[in-house]
Amino acid sequence: MSMKPLPQPDIDQIDLPMILGALADGTRLAIIGQLADDEESPMTCGQFLNLGAKTSLTYHIAKLREAGLVTVTPSGTKRLICLRRAELDSRFPGILDSIIANARQPELEA
Repeated sequence: MSMKPLPQPDIDQIDLPMILGALADGTRLAIIGQLADDEESPMTCGQFLNLGAKTSLTYHIAKLREAGLVTVTPSGTKRLICLRRAELDSRFPGILDSIIANARQPELEA
């Protein structure tokens, strides 16, 4: 039985300040980067444990969902997390690629 995704904004309700606000946090930006690395397979919260404690990750993933960047679907005791790539690319062409590419650049040394 397919579960219904948790509430999220419709794609036409998402605006640039929502996206940029959600991605202003380094942990949330890292989550988006990891999701982008393997967009074919949904991920679970446990796959991001290298980024922090599970309670903290649950909070960050909720913020990404509320901003419209990810879809979270319950599946048994897990929650499957997917990047909303096609919808976001349709509304804001190239924004995810640009954000992800810039996030992966090594920091410049002063």
